[in-house]
Amino acid sequence: MSLTQAPDVRASRLSPAQIAQNFSDASPPLTPAQALVEAQRCLYCFDAPCATACPTHIDVPSFIRRIADGNLRGSARAILEANPLGGMCARVCPTENLCEAVCVRTADGGPPVAIGRLQRHAVDALMASAQPQLFTRAAPTGRRVAVVGAGPAGLACAHTLARQGHAVVVLDAKPKGGGLNEYGLAAYKTVDHFAQAELNWLLGLGGIELRTGWALQTPEQLQALRQGFDAVFLGLGLANTHTLGVPGEDLAGVEDAVDFIARLRQAPDPAALPVGRQVVVVGGGMTAVDAAVQSKLLGAHEVHLVYRRGPEHMSASRAEQDWALTHGVVIHHWLAPAAVEPHPGQSSHCGGVRFQRQALVDGRLVATGETLVLQADSVLKAIGQTLGNPVLAQCGLALRDGRIATDADGRTSLEGVWAGGDCRAGGLDLTVEAVQHGKLAAASIHATLCPQA
Repeated sequence: MSLTQAPDVRASRLSPAQIAQNFSDASPPLTPAQALVEAQRCLYCFDAPCATACPTHIDVPSFIRRIADGNLRGSARAILEANPLGGMCARVCPTENLCEAVCVRTADGGPPVAIGRLQRHAVDALMASAQPQLFTRAAPTGRRVAVVGAGPAGLACAHTLARQGHAVVVLDAKPKGGGLNEYGLAAYKTVDHFAQAELNWLLGLGGIELRTGWALQTPEQLQALRQGFDAVFLGLGLANTHTLGVPGEDLAGVEDAVDFIARLRQAPDPAALPVGRQVVVVGGGMTAVDAAVQSKLLGAHEVHLVYRRGPEHMSASRAEQDWALTHGVVIHHWLAPAAVEPHPGQSSHCGGVRFQRQALVDGRLVATGETLVLQADSVLKAIGQTLGNPVLAQCGLALRDGRIATDADGRTSLEGVWAGGDCRAGGLDLTVEAVQHGKLAAASIHATLCPQA
């Protein structure tokens, strides 16, 4: 790209057929024969390390044995009893860092059992069956619980409480429920509107009312929930993003990666989404990888992912990094943004990013004096998200590191209020961990509301 020309940001860089192929399922489901062969590789360990490594403690050997026995419904039950969002987690969990990382099959140098793909096989079979609903509600308790946030933590909490007979109202600011699963994940990870299919399955239990378009914006709103319900669970996620804090950040063409991903997920036609010819993504996590790869899949000619530290410090897994490289993304390390440069042909639009080379000195990042400019029609920021809601402190909630402080069961400093998921301090920011937070909080809420149960 010559910077004397106008910025090159446009839609339909590729044919509809190529776009459809690019955004097809990144990891196609196993066939029944493949699933059977893979399930028979499992050693069905006693006290299996894979089950311990799973944040929701799915009994992995049990569900895999049931696949091997041809009992897919029973397999799905074993999964969903522990993780009601087991279908999505099977698609997006970093299994290579969790259950599959400790699979005993790797001791002899072989590949781990494909636990995530087997989990998807069982849950998908249930969802496609004539009777997908496995669970029934207990007798009504007469207690009502408000859940703020329809993401993984909130939905897991709501489902667990509804099974125990409580009436749950889930409130969410977005037009659709699902949270991160609906708005924050790469389109090729969740094809065929699976986030909404899973949400509909979860709501099919009964006892859960979803209200969209409701955002927590004042202390009075939280107080009203505390007065109108027997308990409140906050699964707010992380609504705000970190800024680069450099000159030129407000130029046109500079966007938060999470907003780019959300627009792509909600686009009826991905080809209609404009993308730059040259894209620079700043960040080192899964969001950065998702934004970079999807830019390439939309037809960007060059995509550079830039991180201020080395590859071992990136929060994106090694598999995610390899995925980006496989799709032609160029990854740079030890570079920190110093300024977003204006485009000479259109000064209100970005034309590139100037980076400073970094080095570790006594454990601190310092600039070496070397600089590098990468040309860019589009700049996507993916340097982390924050809770950023001043209302929480105004309500009297104790915070730690900018997130809600809780005990191990999710209980906050406010009487009758629990919290979980990414908004809770001290977590790993994983979908599967958010589900576990919701489950633990639901158990604590139930024990509080029904101590004799």
